[in-house]
Amino acid sequence: MLELERTFLAKSLPPGLERCRSAEIIDLYVPRDGHAVLRIRQFGDRFEITKKMPLQQADRSRQEEQTIPLTGAEFAALSTATGKRVHKIRHFYPWAGGIAEIDVFQGPLQGLVLVDVEFPSDREKAAFRMPDFCLADVTQELFAAGGMLCGKSYADIAEELARFGYRKIQ
Repeated sequence: MLELERTFLAKSLPPGLERCRSAEIIDLYVPRDGHAVLRIRQFGDRFEITKKMPLQQADRSRQEEQTIPLTGAEFAALSTATGKRVHKIRHFYPWAGGIAEIDVFQGPLQGLVLVDVEFPSDREKAAFRMPDFCLADVTQELFAAGGMLCGKSYADIAEELARFGYRKIQ
């Protein structure tokens, strides 16, 4: 499946976010070294394993994504693998006729908030205007990819965030 997506750093939480549907997400990325592309995920009460690969290294907004549903027992068995974890709360925020997925990171990455927007076509992706509650488009920034964020702390990425004038969101 082709995924067309843009990722933004939030500058604030948008109004009404607390009233939106949300889900707790726990991701385990493998392999442990480098940019992991295999993700084992608990998404609320659902479980899955996903492999995500950019179609071209220079364009992280177009990725091939393959996802397989898992049972709870399969997730439990696979989650014992050596990997890097990330914990976040995803909010589904209505925006511009679609849904902005607002990820509020927990644990070591607390203070980081990323906003993902998916698109049905390249034309709509290119025409999309960044929401007013966002600071910068980081779609092409490797540090903002899930496979690179996992296993890190806010302090580990603070220098990258500072390039955009990002401030922790509480």
